[in-house]
Parts: sequence; structure tokens; C-alpha cells
Amino acid sequence: MTPPEGYHLAGSVGALAMGRHDPCARFVGGTFWFASRTPDGPGSLALERDGAHVVATGHGPGAGWLVDRAPAIAGLDDDVSGFAELAAAHPVVAELARVHRGLRLPATRRLFPRLLRAIFEQKVTGKEAYRGYAATARHFGELAPGPVERLFLPPEAEAIAAAPYWVFHPFGVEQRRADTLRRAAAEASRLERCATSAEATRRMTAIPGIGPWTAAEVVRTVFGDPDAVSVGDYHIPNTVAWALAGEARADDARMLELLAPFAGHRGRVCVLLESAGIAAPRFGPRMPIRSFARF
Repeated sequence: MTPPEGYHLAGSVGALAMGRHDPCARFVGGTFWFASRTPDGPGSLALERDGAHVVATGHGPGAGWLVDRAPAIAGLDDDVSGFAELAAAHPVVAELARVHRGLRLPATRRLFPRLLRAIFEQKVTGKEAYRGYAATARHFGELAPGPVERLFLPPEAEAIAAAPYWVFHPFGVEQRRADTLRRAAAEASRLERCATSAEATRRMTAIPGIGPWTAAEVVRTVFGDPDAVSVGDYHIPNTVAWALAGEARADDARMLELLAPFAGHRGRVCVLLESAGIAAPRFGPRMPIRSFARF
């Protein structure tokens, strides 16, 4: 695969992993490994730079399915046409678009694993979310094909749906999120058939316990939706307001007002702000990033 000039592999696929030690997706020696259940069976995909190219290698029964979709998973199918013109409307966004021009949005087309992770991230700190997600992946998962040690396949939706809520309690997951997990898992096959970001959003938010924040977090990497904004996040409205208007605090309505000129790429603007490490000043006690998101 030949990426565009300046393409940044780690920045583009980083959203597919929950930190450096994600049991299902992570970098190992400069190669990004992504484990997935596919319609053809379990598989793992390795993505690595080789000079001006990106090389994709698959393992397991699902190898062909993953390699065929490697350009999308690597973010190379991300359509950035028109964004430069929109970005030019604001000096901060224009500069971010220039500096981070190599960042692309991935599209895995595997919905339930990303939804599983997003549910774990609801209303808790990043540390708590990772603990529950990683423990669940290891408890229900199985080792992925390929040479990477302890790379796990995402759990089978059927196994999650059939598990009583108390199975998740030792992982630090309370009954509310456990029940949401189980409800989402019961609908997984229907969710995986969604053809568009809008359809997936409608079906996810019809499940009790899943709201716009969770849906946006999912469709941004499952469909590569550049307009998906995580409404309900504790930090993002402040970040957007600070970067675009110099306002230290804002609510969702103000955030959406400021992002309106970038319609079609509003989520991309939020991703660029996060990639640049921009954050509003803190006036109170330190709060972990990604905490207190709504569902």
C-alpha cells in the first residue's frame, strides 16, 4: 500500500488500541498488530512501514478478510477532500491540519469490539476503563493467530450476552455497565450488519445504556466517520472552546456551535485537537482524561 505524503501510521491506527498494552491491538517492535473476529474466522493483521509503503500481513483463517480491508483499517481510505478549505476558516484548525496532515481515520467495520470498549469507558477514569476492558478481553477471549504472544481476539458477543452480570464484578465493572454490555452483545449480529454510521448510531442508541457519546466513539473508528462528535464528554467541550474561542469552559451546545463551520469533519477537528495535546486550563482538582463521560 502506498500512503499519502506525510502519512503517520502510529497516529492513524493509535485510536484502534486502548493504550500501549491493549490485549487485542498494539504496537510490537514498530509493527501494529490488530486482532479481530471476521466473517471468515479469527485473524490478526500486521501493519508496518517499509520505506514509502505500508505492508499488511494477515494470519489465521481471517487473514484474507483483514488484508483486503487493510487500507481502510490503516486509515488510507479516509477521504480528507474539502477539509483543508474548511480548516482555513480558523487559524488553529488550519495549523493543526498542516502539522498533522499525515493523520487519517481508520475504519475497521467491526462494530461490537469497539462498542465493548466504549461501554467500559462510560463514566469512569481511563485507568478503571482499561482494567475492566483488558480483564474482560482476557477472560472471554482466546489467543489470536500469529506470532505475537498474548495477543487476544475480542470476546465473542454470544459469550458476553450469556454471562451473568456478576462475572464482571471482579474486573471493577458495576452492574449498570455489565447489563449494558450484555444488552449490546445480544444485539451484536444486528449491529454488525449496519451499513452506515447513521444506521449504526440509531441502532446503538436504541439500546438502554448507550447514548450519543458511546455511539460517536464507536462510529468514528468503525466507519471512519469524520463528523462524529462525542457529545457528553467531560473534557472535549472545554478543549474545543479553549482552542477555537479562548474560552476555558463550555457545554455541549457551545462546542457544537464552534464546530459548526467544520460540518462534515467536526469529529476530525476534535481528533486533531487531542493529537496536538491541546487542553483547557484546569481550575479544580486534577481529573483523569476521559473520565466522567456520559453514555
